[in-house]
Amino acid sequence: MIRVGIPNALFYYVYFPMWKVFFEELGLQVVTSGKTTKKLLDGGVREALADACVPVKVFFGHALSLKDKVDFLFIPRIVCLNKKTVFCPKFLGLPDMIRFGMENMPTVIDVRIDTRKKLHAIFSAYYSVGQLFNKKPGQIIKAYFKAKRIQKIYQEYLRKGLQPPEAIDLIFNNKKPMLVSQPGQLNFAIVGYPYIIHDLYISVDIVNKLRRMGVNVVTSDNLSSLTLKLQRCNTGKRLFWTFSERTLRAARYFSKQKNKLDGIIHLTAFGCGPDSIVDKFIQFDNGTNGIPFMSLSIDEHSGEAGMGTRLEAFVDMVRRKKRSER
Repeated sequence: MIRVGIPNALFYYVYFPMWKVFFEELGLQVVTSGKTTKKLLDGGVREALADACVPVKVFFGHALSLKDKVDFLFIPRIVCLNKKTVFCPKFLGLPDMIRFGMENMPTVIDVRIDTRKKLHAIFSAYYSVGQLFNKKPGQIIKAYFKAKRIQKIYQEYLRKGLQPPEAIDLIFNNKKPMLVSQPGQLNFAIVGYPYIIHDLYISVDIVNKLRRMGVNVVTSDNLSSLTLKLQRCNTGKRLFWTFSERTLRAARYFSKQKNKLDGIIHLTAFGCGPDSIVDKFIQFDNGTNGIPFMSLSIDEHSGEAGMGTRLEAFVDMVRRKKRSER
């Protein structure tokens, strides 16, 4: 059986259910790289460009870990999905960086997806990938629509409050998550890129860490596309980058939920230029609306102890503030 590798990084947290089902419906075995570890990150740091942000270095580590396990690596070149914003240039260069930057790597499946250039660009991309492994149009189309249905179920789980790793576990392993929300606890929102928030290693498992401190957590990923679209961002013009604009719109929505939220945390990657701009806009919004706000910057040197201390201090501060307002 042909094995296709999908690195557990970057777009994995957004599109993995659809990718997995699509390939499996075509008779391929999907192999993932597992959770991020120190060894895996160190491998990525050695292989990636020195000025790359930590999520890109993590991606290199995941791709490297699949080197001798698969026949193909699936690294789509996702440029634009909404005809308005584009993804980070480093993302667009990933297929080439993996293909030419590391020796003896498996064949990279590199398909360009840009809805500005082509009608039905997403379907066309999946169809062209399917043709590499199956020459029967009907089977490729059937696989595509089944994958779309699974992706819709995945998004519905996110809307109900599950986080991406929990929703993926529920879909493929039937592993039910713990009770998502507890009454009487603090309520925090975490905004940021999904591949930072939900990578348990580089985020030091921030979601579960807060839950253990007695905090209910929602993230940017729990908001629907319509909710994000309705948020007005007074930035003069749209941000260029898709994930950055998404983060800013999520923060704008959460900043208006003063009666429901006790705090907002922005988890950001050190060295990410767009993130530094977004962070300033978010700080301004929350300063105006009065919701306690903290920005946490992570890189490959971030330690769990230091991050834990900052989270504990922020939670304690919010609790004291809430008690004083009663």
